[in-house]
Amino acid sequence: KYPALNGFCRDGKPERSAAIHVGLAIVIRGGGLAAPAIHDVDKLSLDELMERMRDLVQRMRAGRIRSSEIADSTITVSSLGDRGVEVLYGVIYPPQVAIVGFGKATSRPWVIAGKVVPRTIMTVTLSGDHRASDGHAGALFLLEIGRLLQEPEKL
Repeated sequence: KYPALNGFCRDGKPERSAAIHVGLAIVIRGGGLAAPAIHDVDKLSLDELMERMRDLVQRMRAGRIRSSEIADSTITVSSLGDRGVEVLYGVIYPPQVAIVGFGKATSRPWVIAGKVVPRTIMTVTLSGDHRASDGHAGALFLLEIGRLLQEPEKL
């Protein structure tokens, strides 16, 4: 839906990618961070995607990752919520043009129909390269993520 956020900048010019290879930022034991890719994410069911994520994290931490999985992400997803970070402002991995950050899900008081109720809230951020897209495209992308998180059955 948002092709300008899926691609690369080469020689200062944005290139959109037909394939969607999502880099998953993973904290490496002993320190550091790497973002191996899950290929063709748009062709996977949610169950397949979750299985690939678990496998990728296990292999990354065991040092059994293939070089092809490190080199060709078209967008990166990062979450430090499991480490207690509520808001994450990601740094784009060149030559990619975007990174999405997911913070920790926390319970907060929220007003619904005039009543204060507990609500699970998560901050989602986007860092984008303005050579490839603009804030309007980024805002629409974040609105779509928010909608999907509120209606996970549509994933």
